[in-house]
Amino acid sequence: MFDGLQDIDWASMHHAYGTAGEVPALLWALRSPDAEERHKALDRFYGAVHHQGSVYPPTAASLPFLAELAADGATPERAAVVALLVSIGRESLDRGFEDDGTEIEYYPPMGCARAVAFLRERGALFAELAFDPDPDVRLAAIPGLGLFLDDADRAAAVLRERLAAEEGIAARLRIVEAAATLALRVPTASQQVMDWLARLAADPARGPVTRLAAVVQRTRCAPDEIGEDVVTAAVGLLRESARTLPVRPIAPAPSRPAAPTDTVAPQIVAAFEDLDRHTRVYAPTTALLRTFHGVLGDRVPKRTVVLAEQLASPDPASRLDAVRMSGELMRTWRGDHTHLLLLLADQLTTADEAAAAEAAAVLESCHPIAAPVREALAAHIDAQRAARGPQVWAAAEVLLRGSHQEAVRALACLGDARVLPSLLTALDSDVDAWRAIQVSGHLPQAADRLVPRLCDHLRRIDLSQQWNGMSANAVLTALAVLGDPAAASVVMDTLGAALRHERHGVTRSVLETLRAFGPAVTGAGRTIRSLTEATDAHVRPAAVAALWAVGGDLAEVMPLLLGLLDDPITFRITDAADVLGEIGPPASAVLPCLHGLLTHDCEWVRVHCAAALWDIGGQAGAPAVLDALLQAMAQNPATANHVVACLDRMGSLAAPALPLLREQLSLPRRGGRYRSIAHDEELQQVSRALIARLDPPVREATAPQTA
Repeated sequence: MFDGLQDIDWASMHHAYGTAGEVPALLWALRSPDAEERHKALDRFYGAVHHQGSVYPPTAASLPFLAELAADGATPERAAVVALLVSIGRESLDRGFEDDGTEIEYYPPMGCARAVAFLRERGALFAELAFDPDPDVRLAAIPGLGLFLDDADRAAAVLRERLAAEEGIAARLRIVEAAATLALRVPTASQQVMDWLARLAADPARGPVTRLAAVVQRTRCAPDEIGEDVVTAAVGLLRESARTLPVRPIAPAPSRPAAPTDTVAPQIVAAFEDLDRHTRVYAPTTALLRTFHGVLGDRVPKRTVVLAEQLASPDPASRLDAVRMSGELMRTWRGDHTHLLLLLADQLTTADEAAAAEAAAVLESCHPIAAPVREALAAHIDAQRAARGPQVWAAAEVLLRGSHQEAVRALACLGDARVLPSLLTALDSDVDAWRAIQVSGHLPQAADRLVPRLCDHLRRIDLSQQWNGMSANAVLTALAVLGDPAAASVVMDTLGAALRHERHGVTRSVLETLRAFGPAVTGAGRTIRSLTEATDAHVRPAAVAALWAVGGDLAEVMPLLLGLLDDPITFRITDAADVLGEIGPPASAVLPCLHGLLTHDCEWVRVHCAAALWDIGGQAGAPAVLDALLQAMAQNPATANHVVACLDRMGSLAAPALPLLREQLSLPRRGGRYRSIAHDEELQQVSRALIARLDPPVREATAPQTA
């Protein structure tokens, strides 16, 4: 075994973390009799040589030796090796080739094409492994039949034989999936595979899960043939599957070492916990249903029907996975999600705390559209406080605490003051206070009670420790939104600490907060002025913006803004353009410079400068502004929010943008910056209002009534 391993110049190749000289030792370790050594080697291979699915030259060069390990019955834990082979091949196909099959050229070069070529040459290996005595090896090998075996007739025959022999749900699901993969990869096999899947779906002798898999995978092969009957059949089989599958409690998450709270920001700890939670799958049919939702795509009403059935399952694990899929649908696709939101709100009252906590988290992530469930959220919060007391925010039970906190955050983002008692408890107890701080800015009506507490938190943050910068930024952001100059003194103290410890990110946040306070903090002008020459890329434009907001001295800020417009760093240019737009017509001297920047290479610079050009010059520059805005939005749809906001200010002169606005609204997928719900909902709202103003509907004349 491993002949030729040392003949390869591994050190000349690189993986995610440097030279690949360690690869031979990792491969040898995979056949070690010591389980811990094998597991460490496998983790390292996935973490570096196959990092996040990447396929590097050493990844491809490892395949002959991994194949030897997979074929050798003496290899311990062969299933893990087979799964690694399949993963490398699948990722190579996904990453290395265009939809038309042409290879994607990378720099630096990757090993995708080499990996696929090798695995296709060894495709028969997966047919042999599909009959292995070890069921885990068979399970790992099955996808390879669809991905790599070029003899389509043999692959189909093996899959049919294995379906007749395998009894486990996981194996049957993979067999049916592999058949669809084979049909999609080998057009000559498509019809026979689809006919087989159709027969499976209609065969009452088959179990409902197998029939559901056949419906879904056949739909995957022919997405253009999706009709009402497909969703109806899938829902019926989903309901039947729920009756036949055993109902089990949700398995607890595996314990992991706790992150050090004295060196890592709590927001970072929570982000990794969320990532770990979201990668878990609880129900055996979840992967299949994800495939179905992926095939249905933008058919939001159909997907909602399927999700409604999933959310009604008696199985807590299936409901938990369905809650997450519901969030993915609402965050990705436009549509009327009221029904789905109400179904999620129903999960808040379920006896299963994991589903309730996840539903609250999804509603919080979708808060811009969560108004229909406002009362349900309030009732959930009130019930928890009534049952567990005012300290439920800090409850020892992780799921209860999470359910309460996420529901409070969702309702707070709707501007509902009924959450104030919970937020005050968080701020006063300092238990997960950062979660309350993040949403405090949504309650300006409670600024008199929130601002003193926020100031107290800001005062206690030790900026000598780098990881505290994120917490300081969150408090400063909340204070900026609330806009109460009473916080100015503690904000200025924070600025002094940030300067002493060279926390440039916090310095920028302080300047943005002072900018929000405006002329009420004129005493800060001297300190702000000193920062307009800061070397940090972000601090300088923030200082210039704050200097204008606080002092309003045009003669002082104009030279500084002109300097930023001439800067090679693009965000300095856009920041300066935004301030110039705020100044408006008094900044007319800068119009020639802004005109020149309309040809800048970066579309973001063109958008911000075009908007400033309109805000300063008005109608005289309208043609150039409109042209720059529309070209930028067509080039990069992420600019849409900025573009549409300026078009809205242009009024009737924006009429030529009507076709682009209508096209934008016709898109089923969420758009705008970051494709977030908040940006997309704002984009839709402004676009619809602008269209209504520019092209109001013509009302039909009504005939006069006669006596």
